[in-house]
Amino acid sequence: MEPIFQEIYDGILNGESKTVEAKVRAALESKVNPKEILDQSMVSAMAEVGRRFEIGEYYVPEMLISARAMQVGMAILKPHLKDANIAAAGKVAVGTVKGDLHDIGKNLVAMMLEGAGFEILDLGTDVDPEKFVAAADQVDVIALSALLTTTMPNMKVTIDALKTAGKRDKVKVIIGGAPITETYALQIGADGSAPDASRAVAITKALLGK
Repeated sequence: MEPIFQEIYDGILNGESKTVEAKVRAALESKVNPKEILDQSMVSAMAEVGRRFEIGEYYVPEMLISARAMQVGMAILKPHLKDANIAAAGKVAVGTVKGDLHDIGKNLVAMMLEGAGFEILDLGTDVDPEKFVAAADQVDVIALSALLTTTMPNMKVTIDALKTAGKRDKVKVIIGGAPITETYALQIGADGSAPDASRAVAITKALLGK
C-alpha cells in the first residue's frame, strides 16, 4: 500500500478525523485518482473495522469513531468521484420504521455501507411505509431498522406496502435491530437480516453480487 493510502487507512482505523481529512486533501492535491483513494484506503479500512468488530477487537464505540473519520474523508472525496463519473457500488435506503425513533444502529449501518462504497439515502426515523415505497424507485436495497418489539410489525407492513405498490421485486429488503432474527426476516418476506452493521454490509454486497 502506498504511504498516502496507508496514512488514510490508519487514520480511519484509529478514528483520527483530522488526519483523514488532511491526507485525503493531500492525495487529491497530488492528483491521485479519487477512486483509488476510495478503494485502496477507505473501503479497505472499513472492511478491516468490520472484521475487527466481528472477532471482538472493536466494539460499537470504536466502529462509530472509525466510521465518523471515514465520513470526513468521504465528504471531501464525493465531489471528485462525481466529477470523474465514478459510480457507487449501489444505492441503499436506510430508515427506522414507523413508530420507532431509535437511530444509532441505523446511522452506524449507513456509515458502514457508505464506507463500503455504497450511496446512502437516509430516510431518518419513524418512517412511514409510503416513504420506503417511494424510495424503492431510487435504490437497489432498502434497509429497515427497529429496536422495539412493538415496532417490529411495521417492518412487515412496509414490505406488504412494497408488494401492494408492485415494487417488491425491484429492490432487496434487509432488516436489523436488537430483536430481529433470521427466522423473523423469513416470516415477513425480507431478503435477509443483519445482527450488526458489519453483517449488514456483507449481506448487501452478497444480495447485489458485489
